[in-house]
This record gives sequence, C-alpha cells and structure tokens, in this order.
Amino acid sequence: MLMYQLMKTFLIIVFCSLIVPANAQQITGIWSGKINRKRAEVKFIQKGDSITGTSYYYESGENYLRYSIKGYFDASNNSVVWWDDELISNGGKNFKEVALLSVADFNCPGDGKMMLDGTATPKENQIKTGDLLLTKIIATSFPDEWDFVIDNFVEGTNDPDIVDSVELIAKGPKKKRKPAEVPRETSNEVIPTPVAAAPDPEVALVQHTKKMEETFIIRKKVFTTEIPLEGDSIELRFFDNVQVDGDSITLFLNDRLIFTHVRLTEKPFIVRLPVNELNDSNELTMVAENLGAIPPNTAYMVAIVNDKRYEVNLSSTEETSGMIRLRKPTR
Repeated sequence: MLMYQLMKTFLIIVFCSLIVPANAQQITGIWSGKINRKRAEVKFIQKGDSITGTSYYYESGENYLRYSIKGYFDASNNSVVWWDDELISNGGKNFKEVALLSVADFNCPGDGKMMLDGTATPKENQIKTGDLLLTKIIATSFPDEWDFVIDNFVEGTNDPDIVDSVELIAKGPKKKRKPAEVPRETSNEVIPTPVAAAPDPEVALVQHTKKMEETFIIRKKVFTTEIPLEGDSIELRFFDNVQVDGDSITLFLNDRLIFTHVRLTEKPFIVRLPVNELNDSNELTMVAENLGAIPPNTAYMVAIVNDKRYEVNLSSTEETSGMIRLRKPTR
C-alpha cells in the first residue's frame, strides 16, 4: 500500500509541476467522486460546445440510479454545466429519484489529478446546494454504450452522427443489471458465487503504469537526434505520423514515466518542459503501448525552442523505443 501511495504521489507531482498538456481541458471521459453527498460516476461526451453522456449515483454496482445528461462546456474558462435529463435505469433500493443540476470548474490543483470542483442542486428545487468533486479516471465501474465512444473518441467516434446514435441506444429500454453467477457445488446443494466486481480505477492505473515501466526497461532505446535547450521552456508537439491508425504511447523523461496513454492524432498533444528544471543532458523516450493498425508505432514530433523548430520522426516496436536527447549548451 505504501509503495502504491509513493508511486501515485510521484506521478502526480511530475504531471502537474513539470508537464502542462495544452489539451488537458478535454472533458470527454470518465469522472468519479461525489455529487451532493452521493457517490457518482459521470461519462461526458463533448459534441461541439454541448455535452451528452450519462451519470450514475450508486452505493454499489447493483444499487444505483442512471440518468442521461445534457449540458455544455465553456473552453474559455474551463467551466462545465450539466443536468440529469432522463432517468434511464433505477437499480437503487435506497435512492430517491432526484435529478440534479451541476456546475463545476476544471482544475489541476497541484496533486496531479484532473478534477471538477463545484456544486449541485436539485433541478426542481434549486435551494439546497451540495458539493461536487469529481476526478478523471481511466476505468469505469459501470460498463455501458458510451465506453466505445470514449475509448475511440480521437479516432472517429467524435462524429456527431455516431454520438447521436449511441445516445439513442443508451436511452433505450433497460433491465436492471444482475450479478453474474457461477455455480459452486457443495455436498447437498449448488450455491451461486458472484463474479468479481469491476476493477478499481486507481488499481487499473497503477497496473498500467507498472506494465509500461517494465516495458520501458525491457525494450532497447534507439537514439534519434539531439535538440539544444535554450530559453525558459521547450514545447514538444506529438502527432501520429502520416496516418491516424490508433497509436498510443507512454513518455519517459530521464527514465521516469511522465505521461501515459497518449493517443496520437492529427492534432498535436503538447507538452511543455521548463528548462531550469531539466538536467544538463536529458533523455526523452517514446514507448509504444500498441502498434496501431499500421506497425510500427510512429510519432511525428515538433520541438519549439526559442522560436526555432526541430522536426523528428520517432518509431517504437515491440523490441525498441524511440529516444531523443535534450541538452543544455556547455559553458
């Protein structure tokens, strides 16, 4: 448990203090926490300035309420407003059906988490106000139709027609979920044994991180080029090279994981590094999480240093990882 906390704290510090992804405000994804004192999981799908998706209020995997949601996201100030629109599933034994209106701000408070912090009120009686605190996670406790859209959002499921179609499916008739059962024989009877619940999101993150750290150690680093460090910061822009085919990468700086599960698209994933916090010589390594539809996993990287532009093609396979050096000038 201590090692888990240390690893998590390290990743958090590196994420917020060293790296500033320009697209960190993206709202699409899975968010977990509490809304108005209720445990909640919300799946946001951004469609232009509007938001659709679903919200779950729960005590357990079988005791929950599920709503469709509507709302909007203001990228100019990172504010989010959404409301529970229609009750889809009522699996709650102890829940009253109270649709909420939620207002929150996106923030990265310094502990490395992407968070939504705000308030929630009942739609029909906006007098009583409750707190709202959600954290973006990578694994859901409530698998549903939106997971495919979220997992493949940057590869094409952000198409409005696809989002509208999934929304119609999500609002279709639902049956209360029942735990799957596996018979277990005893001397006189068969006793049903519940299948294990969905994995804990934080455990899934730690497992993925451990896997990528092991992969980083095993694979051979292939040096590509050296880029000089000048000025206050260096900006790195990562694209999929030539054709978007589902490539996903993890980045290491000086043998430390700094960002994982980066999906490469035609739009840049931007990382800015403060030069004064870097060593005289630094190694930045790209490790492929998959090989996409067209192996190997290739990234087109553009580095901006003091208005100078450097272009690099990085490649990673099941045996190798692409590496560049960032070096300060000798004095």
